[in-house]
Amino acid sequence: MPQDLQPAAGESDAFAGLTAMIFNCSLKPERGASHTESLLRAAAGIMEKNGVTVDHAQMAALNIPPGVYPDMRDHGRDSDGWPALWERVSRADILLVGTPIWLGEESSVCRVLIERLYGMSGELNDRGQSIFYGKTGGAVITGNEDGIKHCAMTILYALQHLGCTIPPQADCGWIGEAGPGPSYGDPTGAGRAGFDNDFTQRNTTIMTWNLMHMARMLRDAGGLPPQGNDRRAWQAGCRFDYENPDYRA
Repeated sequence: MPQDLQPAAGESDAFAGLTAMIFNCSLKPERGASHTESLLRAAAGIMEKNGVTVDHAQMAALNIPPGVYPDMRDHGRDSDGWPALWERVSRADILLVGTPIWLGEESSVCRVLIERLYGMSGELNDRGQSIFYGKTGGAVITGNEDGIKHCAMTILYALQHLGCTIPPQADCGWIGEAGPGPSYGDPTGAGRAGFDNDFTQRNTTIMTWNLMHMARMLRDAGGLPPQGNDRRAWQAGCRFDYENPDYRA
């Protein structure tokens, strides 16, 4: 973690009991080998110092095929690492997706992750809401070409569409100069690329704290109220009276 990236409000245990799932969508299967992980570690460090339990998923190492079903073994695949990963994801309060930029887009591994998350969108919690209700989402982007905001837009749209809550300023990133050059965390003559970038350090700090704040509020409130968003009512052929969300026709 960059030495100058520290929790803005000090350390506390106010977020104890929360769990964050950090997805590294680098094309590299090895932990510790990607530039994206360098920035994800900065966010993870803030969370861990404040009581959040952090779980890391190196997506390229998990044998997760593309698809939009909960288990692709039921759809022609010999193996599928997603069901085991979903057990971990389902327990998380915070979903933080990290990806490099390739040709202006998030990685192919990131797209597979979004597809597999989408494959769970039919699952409901005990209130009849999307299983993603109560989870908070964010995005971390790295690369040496343009595309931070574009990739963050795609990821955050997907997460909120599934049912995650997106807090203010829920993304951060770093890109170097256009063309070949150092990526985030690479050694340079002055230290490591990006570690002294105030914009990146500020946005990473704000994003991480806002993810924790939102996750804490949702957990303490018991999630989102069920009025008006109980999907089972629609599945049963009912319709909501929008003047009275508790009413079932």
